[in-house]
Amino acid sequence: MDLPENTLKTRLQAGEVLTGIWLSSASSLLAELAGRAGFDWCLIDGEHSPQSLPDMLPLLQALAATPTPAVVRIPAAEDWMVKQALDMGAQAVLVPLVHDAATAQRMAQAMRYPPNGTRGMGAAMARASAFGAMTGYVHQANRNACLIVQAESQAALDNIDAIAAVEGVDGVFVGPADLSADMGYVGQLEHPDVDVAIDHIIARTHAAGKFAGVLTFNPDRVSRYRTMGVEFLGVGGDVAVLGKALRALAQQSKG
Repeated sequence: MDLPENTLKTRLQAGEVLTGIWLSSASSLLAELAGRAGFDWCLIDGEHSPQSLPDMLPLLQALAATPTPAVVRIPAAEDWMVKQALDMGAQAVLVPLVHDAATAQRMAQAMRYPPNGTRGMGAAMARASAFGAMTGYVHQANRNACLIVQAESQAALDNIDAIAAVEGVDGVFVGPADLSADMGYVGQLEHPDVDVAIDHIIARTHAAGKFAGVLTFNPDRVSRYRTMGVEFLGVGGDVAVLGKALRALAQQSKG
């Protein structure tokens, strides 16, 4: 049995604009609902949600029953977190707070087996290889692995050319909330200076031949990022969407 192609990676590298949603509720039921809603990808968030790496497994299993590929955001740039996410079956991993090329390089190596990386050889017992049924897994996993690093600080902005140039980094994702805060504009995600910084990161990422990503909860910003050619475009989150709908229903019900 062969490892299925990572179509999310190939589509992003081909320049398609793919929209997706953040899953922060830690609910496999909402994950399945989102996976059947028509998005191009769903991201299971381990940084700002009440779920550890093992907690993400039911969400991966739920999404596997839908047409929508899963992306896993690990809590931090740690090799062991990359290893666990991949062994659980994630083919695309988003790493937060990557401030420099050295960290990006370490994450790229953690994503891949030797001789291209440092990933430990334990997948024969893991979900990633269908518990050993995919006998060619270790020979095919490297080409399928998709690493997206987050640029969300002034340091990352200063180092963007070096970060985007790292072999094994497939895409660079801008985190507007953390970037704006680190630039001194807490809560001002659409400040003109922040926009300039985001535009620069996206442009330099594309110049390096990598795909770019960003997240916005503002529907009016989606067309802006589409025009810029942002391929990995986050357009909302399960908790935010549900919270807004519940508040609106509660208000409407009171007349």
